Amino acid sequence: MRIERCDFSGAKVYPSRGKTYVRGDSKTFRFIGSKAESLFLQRKNPRKIAWTQVYRRMHKKGITEEVAKKRSRKNVKVQRGVVGADLASILAKRTAKPEVRAAARAAAITKAKAQKKEKESTKAQRPQGTGAPKVAKNPKGSQPKGSINVRR
Repeated sequence: MRIERCDFSGAKVYPSRGKTYVRGDSKTFRFIGSKAESLFLQRKNPRKIAWTQVYRRMHKKGITEEVAKKRSRKNVKVQRGVVGADLASILAKRTAKPEVRAAARAAAITKAKAQKKEKESTKAQRPQGTGAPKVAKNPKGSQPKGSINVRR
């Protein structure tokens, strides 16, 4: 017993069932029924007709065996050093206790304040007015702001 395949839908055509169509160039086509034959003769695309095997295969319908899903790789976080600090110093700062961190912060603040005070005191000691007098720079032939150019 030979079981054929429908040339349009891909369904099984058992002996003494279905329709056979012979084209002018002697090529034979087997169809499950007149519906498949009619759609074939209308030159319909079986991939766009929902009940055909080709459509179902293309759109992954009715797959009974559950295929094992592809395993996706998990992103692994890697810690690296930054331009200003290497990884060891970053980890040391992170693992430091909050009290130590607060003490270091307070020390840094007092140091910054002391430097600022020192800078202000040196600024106050410098004598002012020793430089050359400032003169407004005007490009050649230009008028100072606010003046009106009147020709007579």
